[in-house]
Amino acid sequence: MKVSRSSRRHEGALFREALHEAPRALGRASSRATILPDVDEATTVESMRDYYARRATYYERVYLKPERQRDLRTMEAWLPSMFVGRRVLEVACGTGWWTPHGASFAREWLATDLNPETIEVARRKEMPSYVRFETVDAYTFAELGDRRFDGAFAGCWWSHVPLGRLAGWLEALHARLESGARVVMLDNSYVRSSRTPSNTPISRRDADGNTYQRRTLDDGSVHEVLKNFPTCEQAFSMLGERAVERQWIQHEHYWILSYRLM
Repeated sequence: MKVSRSSRRHEGALFREALHEAPRALGRASSRATILPDVDEATTVESMRDYYARRATYYERVYLKPERQRDLRTMEAWLPSMFVGRRVLEVACGTGWWTPHGASFAREWLATDLNPETIEVARRKEMPSYVRFETVDAYTFAELGDRRFDGAFAGCWWSHVPLGRLAGWLEALHARLESGARVVMLDNSYVRSSRTPSNTPISRRDADGNTYQRRTLDDGSVHEVLKNFPTCEQAFSMLGERAVERQWIQHEHYWILSYRLM
């Protein structure tokens, strides 16, 4: 079932208070997540980069899980209509799973990622002729120079942004977008019954409210990965006054956030 909401009534103070509580999507058990000792990699930008570089060649296994197929087909069919005729910046494109769907009817599409390893996987896929790839830091966008866009997309990136950096990241992204730009984010919901990597049990919660998972890769290395699961209210409260026509679509395994910038 899809649930759509459009509102600006939620204040930033409410969100900051909520950061120290268990998100509703995680449920009571997850709110008692144990504080674990550090694992192989500290949870930093570099450790996340290393984790996804190592996982690049088989990252898309997560999209082959049978229980996710209905959600994926629905989102893949819906996404192209959001960017018809637009010049779109894709943030953290990874291996490019979402790129050909989002770019189907776009005018231009720049898919960016910090990892050359994941971009190389994406480059080998069949894409519309106007899709380009560049290595770009998703927090600063410095490599973009003065380029601006009238659309932005991020698939499964929001959940990896530390809560303390969300406002700054959104501000940096919005600074790259023109008035009237369409923005779409999608990411994982926490589903207890699923055994996919995105729903690995929450291993700990830090003082800022960020949640973490311990993930084991094929090479046997264990990584602590920051993975947050926001509610609609928490996400809306971060967007700022420029964000209008807000919509939250809840699927079983994923959520979608879309809005337009004034």
